[in-house]
Amino acid sequence: MQEKILKNKKNGMAVLLIFSLLYIAAIVGLIFGCIYVETSAAAIALLIVSGIWLLVGWIPFCGLRILKPQEALVLTLFGKYIGTLKNDGFYFVNPFCSSVNPAAKTRLSQSGDVESGKSILLSAAQSATQSNMELANKKISLKIMTLNNNRQKINDCLGNPVEIGIAVTWRVVDTAKAVFDVDNYKEYLSLQCDSALRNIVRIYPYDVSPNVDTTGDGIADEGSLRGSSEIVASRIRDEIQQKVSAAGLEIIEARITYLAYAPEIAAVMLQRQQASAIIDARKMIVDGAVGMVEMALERLNEHNTVVLDEERKAAMVSNLLVVLCGNHDAQPVVNSGSLY
Repeated sequence: MQEKILKNKKNGMAVLLIFSLLYIAAIVGLIFGCIYVETSAAAIALLIVSGIWLLVGWIPFCGLRILKPQEALVLTLFGKYIGTLKNDGFYFVNPFCSSVNPAAKTRLSQSGDVESGKSILLSAAQSATQSNMELANKKISLKIMTLNNNRQKINDCLGNPVEIGIAVTWRVVDTAKAVFDVDNYKEYLSLQCDSALRNIVRIYPYDVSPNVDTTGDGIADEGSLRGSSEIVASRIRDEIQQKVSAAGLEIIEARITYLAYAPEIAAVMLQRQQASAIIDARKMIVDGAVGMVEMALERLNEHNTVVLDEERKAAMVSNLLVVLCGNHDAQPVVNSGSLY
């Protein structure tokens, strides 16, 4: 379906004035026709014409359309697509044209569709009026909107369940495709966002893991959901764009808004991270302690401060490592006797 932009219909004000004057003239003609109906045949004709116009003269007013900036109106005439109004202004179209927007009543967790808390306090009459207005409003917003889908529980490439949420910034660029090529472009977008999120997340581990290829080149890399969020978001955006191009939508940006392990394994993974951190810290402490012991032995040998045999060196190394790698402060024991 090719989009057709109607640009020569911006004459709503002139039509409004003309038909308003004709309506006033019909009222005046009806009055004069009633006054002179018994004396003149022309008055009878004037009375008939004025009455007919008063009955059908309101129909042209149904063709008046007002568009604000960044709004569009898709028009059909007896089921045939005739064009789209996109620029802001006051338009006059065929009164029998109907506007089409299958997503007019769809409410998603996105900008422009989120109902405020005040709407809950509306009375029944106000709610019915609001529903009627929404039903009559078939305009399509061309503004940039943000879709914030619900968090999903997805298994990463290692099989660990993670919870992840994304925010997708999008807009309508082709109104004809959005209206006629898909059933409901908002629901279609939401479904494709969920599908693309699952397809990309299952490629990555939550954290960096060995022997994992996330790029598809056959070489293990350090990609992860936590450490490569920009790359993951970019791949999600490209995946969604490929799916929604047929619906006339443009995906501007996709961002990860929430990322965590699922509750059932969160505690275990936290212990795992703590254990990994403890091991790394211990490794650093041991490396530093060994270096300090080597330096102490070299300095003692260099200046011949104390001459130690291999057994005494082993004892000193053991004591120094215990002191340097221990969790508590050392309790020194002073030897006041002979070294041997």
